[in-house]
Amino acid sequence: MDEKNRAGSVTFLQEIIHPISVARLVMEKTPHVMLSGDGALQFALENGFDRQNLLTEKAKQAWEEWKVKSQYKPVINLENHDTVGLLAMDRMGNIAGGCSTSGLAYKLHGRVGDSPIIGAGLFVDNEVGACVATGLGEMVMRTLSSFLVVELMRNGISPRQACEEAIRRIVKRNQDFRDFQVAVIAINKSGEYGAYAIQPGFSFAIHTQSGNELINSESHL
Repeated sequence: MDEKNRAGSVTFLQEIIHPISVARLVMEKTPHVMLSGDGALQFALENGFDRQNLLTEKAKQAWEEWKVKSQYKPVINLENHDTVGLLAMDRMGNIAGGCSTSGLAYKLHGRVGDSPIIGAGLFVDNEVGACVATGLGEMVMRTLSSFLVVELMRNGISPRQACEEAIRRIVKRNQDFRDFQVAVIAINKSGEYGAYAIQPGFSFAIHTQSGNELINSESHL
């Protein structure tokens, strides 16, 4: 999503190694916001992307072992190595963002998470700021967490406070919140940033002219 309020996403796109690049082309080259499944694959192939088998032997073996019990239980903080969200501000103060995920392991076929859903996994409003989310996507979609954070910042509260309120709403509505992770990161038009998570252990990186820093986010628990 860019500073012009343009957005692009793809869902259920298989056999393409960089789906976020396809999503960017959806934003730049089509009148649509989202393409899915076979349509997204056709668009990718027509625009020069190569189709390839992305299933590794290690992943296949893990799946075979999982099938013995078929117990669906997301691993907390696995998204530290899975979903990647990025918010950027240029020297003119314009904001853009992106979000990409490899998806949730052992999900039902056809499941779509929050990452490609504008307003859930990512939202940018160049007048106010931007937010990106990670963690269990179902919880993010039910509250449109990224849109909520941006609207809270529009009303004058800091990115850190807005992120905490978004997490608080998820916690309030889910008695089993101790069993999953959600984290949100935000930046406002002044360049202030903040993050908050349900569980400890979530970290985010900041890159500015003065250098790079890895920060452990505050959390509800």
